[in-house]
Amino acid sequence: MATKIRLQRFGKKGKPFYHVVVADSRAPRDGKFIERLGSYNPNTNPATILLDFDKTLDWMNKGAQPTDTARAILSYKGILYKKHLQGGVKKGAFDETVAEARFEEWLKGKENKVSSKKEALANSSAESKKAALAAEAKKKEDIAAAIVAKNTPPAEEVVEETSTDSESSEETPAEEA
Repeated sequence: MATKIRLQRFGKKGKPFYHVVVADSRAPRDGKFIERLGSYNPNTNPATILLDFDKTLDWMNKGAQPTDTARAILSYKGILYKKHLQGGVKKGAFDETVAEARFEEWLKGKENKVSSKKEALANSSAESKKAALAAEAKKKEDIAAAIVAKNTPPAEEVVEETSTDSESSEETPAEEA
């Protein structure tokens, strides 16, 4: 029986959620499956992937073929890299301790990338909130200034007119003399 590691869709319309399963290649997408390996939630940023690493690696070693999307998920979690390293051990290219050391180094690098992405997303959301609050405060100040300008009496204009009238009246007697 040809087995596939693939995604089984759950969730409502527009909000997908997937189970990563091993199924017979002839079974329908959301139909009968052999074993559930984990879950994948693309709605979060970064996407949430929960897999049973050992079960998935075991199925890969038994010959289960992942679909394209499942292959990307398995690669992201390091299962394909671990299988690759095990193949190198079987061929005698290096021993088990070297393979484990390489995999641990890869895992640390991957964790650093994920944590830096999460920090960048948190910082950008904090900056956008700060910018939105600053824009809102400026808009409120502009509105308050417009209301003050609208509600002030036009007394300033009257004072200017009276001062110009008194200057013109002073000039007329001087011109007559």
